[in-house]
Amino acid sequence: MEDYFFELDEEERQNKMLILIIYDIIDNRKRVKFAKFLEGYGTRVQKSAFEAKLRKDQYDKLLRNIPQYCSADDSVRVYKIIGKSQVKAWGLDVNTGDDDVILI
Repeated sequence: MEDYFFELDEEERQNKMLILIIYDIIDNRKRVKFAKFLEGYGTRVQKSAFEAKLRKDQYDKLLRNIPQYCSADDSVRVYKIIGKSQVKAWGLDVNTGDDDVILI
């Protein structure tokens, strides 16, 4: 089990949240563009799933920009993980290091 915020002090923990974004986008081009967009926020943990550790302003920006990548036929879900943000994972280990993400 991983505590995704164990390296942060209490103030930093209060300012960051763990986000899980999962999606099913039908069109290949749109799906690739969406994945590249999400790489600016976090780490791909499965083919259609990203994890991100974001501040509130980054989270708000993410939510504002998602609609331009999907249509009514697609599905995008964003989960804000509340609490200690502990994740149990099996299989392929995906490094979700605590590097700061820089959005351009």
